[in-house]
Amino acid sequence: MPTALLSVYDKSGVVELATALHGLGWTLVSSGGTAATIAATGVPVTDVADLTGFPAILGHRVVTLHPNVHGGILADLDDEAHRADLAEYGIEPISLVVVNLYPFASDPGIELIDIGGPALVRAAAKNHAHVGVVVDPADYEPVLAELRQGGRLSAATRRRLATAAFARTAAYDAEIVAWLEGDPATAGGAGGADADAASVLPATLDLRLERVQELRYGENPHQVAARYRFVGTRGWWDSATQHGGKELSFPNLYDAEAAWRLVQRFVEPACVIV
Repeated sequence: MPTALLSVYDKSGVVELATALHGLGWTLVSSGGTAATIAATGVPVTDVADLTGFPAILGHRVVTLHPNVHGGILADLDDEAHRADLAEYGIEPISLVVVNLYPFASDPGIELIDIGGPALVRAAAKNHAHVGVVVDPADYEPVLAELRQGGRLSAATRRRLATAAFARTAAYDAEIVAWLEGDPATAGGAGGADADAASVLPATLDLRLERVQELRYGENPHQVAARYRFVGTRGWWDSATQHGGKELSFPNLYDAEAAWRLVQRFVEPACVIV
């Protein structure tokens, strides 16, 4: 039976995912709150501690950082030497890794710098030739649909998921860098003019964006355009509804954004016409 490792901070949909995977014959491995959430529904799940032989230590800073976990994720099953290592050390391959990270941007701090999560994500994404990696609950249903239909994820899907996974860890690291550079106390105690400069003009700008909307054209009709957003975030545009008219162009978005920002300046009911 194939094995899936589930370890998520955002538990939206994880019970439904675990239930469906179990119904498809998958073995489930999990840790901490995710394992407890799944087990509470009666779905069989193996705790990572039983897989590694070690409990979570250092206040849960070290949970999944173990060869029995990462060996199972990183093994190239086309490599005879890798298969021999798995057999020698009794390591079971892991075919699906479902992880989402601590919400660092919402409450920055040292303890929300996730270590085990990004390590799992990057290991699975590196070995996407054999492992599927899911970092967004929105992908649960498409992944399940493909597993139901063909019993495994296609190479194209694994590559797409790996790309999304690396994009997520890149954005996560960028959030941490921005915090360290923007917080003088955390960045080493800089003060005075240096602190002001750091808050206004950071040493680096790490931007990771995802395309979420194709536009009819760019600033001019002969140009192509799209709307992007920071990876892992949502803005008011993502919940906006277009009630009529053609597909939006860049000038449409630009003008609508201006109208939205202007009307937000009013406390009393107001209307802005652009």
